[in-house]
Amino acid sequence: MMRITTYDEKYRPQFHFSPAAHWLNDPNGMVYYEGEYHLFYQHHPNGTTWGPMHWGHAVSRDLVHWEHLPIALAPDHNGFIFSGSAVVDWNDTSGFFSGGSGLVAVFTHTDTYPGTERSRQRQSLAYSLDKGRTWNMYEGNPVLAEEHIDDFRDPKVFWDERINRWVMVLAAGDRVRFYSSPDLKEWTFSSEFGAEDGSHDGVWECPDLFELPIDGDEGNKKWVLIVSIGDNPGTPEGSRTQYFVGEFDGMAFRNGNRSDTVLWLDYGRDNYAGVTWSDVSAEDGRRLLIGWMNNWKYANSTASGVWRGAMTLPRVLSLRSGPDGIRLVQIPVKELQRLRLWSDRWDGLRIEPGQNPLQGLRGNQLEIEADFEIGDAGQFGFKLRKSEREQTVVGYDVRSSTLFIDRTKSGTADFHHEFACRHGAPLPPENGRIKLHIFVDWSSVEVFANGGKVVMTDQIFPEPASTGLELYAAEGAVKLVSMKVHTLKSIYSSRDPAAVAR
Repeated sequence: MMRITTYDEKYRPQFHFSPAAHWLNDPNGMVYYEGEYHLFYQHHPNGTTWGPMHWGHAVSRDLVHWEHLPIALAPDHNGFIFSGSAVVDWNDTSGFFSGGSGLVAVFTHTDTYPGTERSRQRQSLAYSLDKGRTWNMYEGNPVLAEEHIDDFRDPKVFWDERINRWVMVLAAGDRVRFYSSPDLKEWTFSSEFGAEDGSHDGVWECPDLFELPIDGDEGNKKWVLIVSIGDNPGTPEGSRTQYFVGEFDGMAFRNGNRSDTVLWLDYGRDNYAGVTWSDVSAEDGRRLLIGWMNNWKYANSTASGVWRGAMTLPRVLSLRSGPDGIRLVQIPVKELQRLRLWSDRWDGLRIEPGQNPLQGLRGNQLEIEADFEIGDAGQFGFKLRKSEREQTVVGYDVRSSTLFIDRTKSGTADFHHEFACRHGAPLPPENGRIKLHIFVDWSSVEVFANGGKVVMTDQIFPEPASTGLELYAAEGAVKLVSMKVHTLKSIYSSRDPAAVAR
């Protein structure tokens, strides 16, 4: 068996979750229980490309440092283990816990209909009596099947106190279906949503449904439905995630926007299948999301090593009202601040073409917080992981009010013809200013703009020696109101980042 002890292979993320070895895709079964955040994930334990799916498993007490645990769910006579969710059955509605509480996983079993090659996807249960360390398959599996639906998967389950029942939202082709149950075992169809709403560029997957206050007002809430969309070869974006804001009465979801309104969770290329943690404590109160940092357009062929695949940074979700309506906002979890080794600060600088206040700083594990006041520059931003031949640009185009990432020169990109690209998102200035919060790791860039109103997540694969930094302005000057650059330590040790020089 391959042993990984250093986690310092080329491109290995240093503060993002990645498997010790082999393949990872969708996050699954995220649940908080007795002081631990559980992260399960789609896992092929015998290769670095998609294959027979298992549930890999890790736990964390701070959402930053993770302990790898043995495989939680493995294929059995009902098929392979596709995506799903996990919940705490606090009141033993399932009868699995002798009147106590415990963890129940609700997931998709997949095989083929007997005597055919047609895919069969059915929902099943497993339960744990020891805080998720070992799992028992429910002998009554599967608990839900719809023979007329081929793509029928990825159940997300929660307890709805209003109806005193469990609610399941499930992807079904290019829409979602809702079911309810008193005990997690017997499910009744409630309603369907999405046939005429949102984007239908690909098959719908990995739904999630939850309620959030608007602008922090607990007396004014809306429901958020997240749905990921599989890769469409005809679109350059590949797989990505949309969301809807509306009402849910325990049975049916009603979209609060026009049916043709499409809202994107992330405008980058590499945030897919994101779902939220269940049962986060009321004292914490956060709605926490993590996604798979990849894209089905090229996921099986990205530059990698003994592992392939990583997760995004965990984010806190909230709803904010604005001129365009109610929108989802994302910010990185505050626990990441514990990774800061040292910080540099700049205030009140006028940045003109050719100037670079970051000239003496290098890094491949960085967090950057910058506040710009728009001047007469046509464009400004950062050139990251820079060398003579490589750079990744996070920039802002003033004329088009567009935030963009340009990874055309970001490093290795020959594994897919559409990887090396520039892509952007609309980002209006707020009071004449643009705020950027950027995380740079060994093989990724994540940008949270204007307080998380626009988010972009991209993989990059630069050479380890490409560690230069540049703050630039073009076609005029921009005012840097303030900037902090934090050098981050690895989650695997307390050593200083190897590629930082002063």
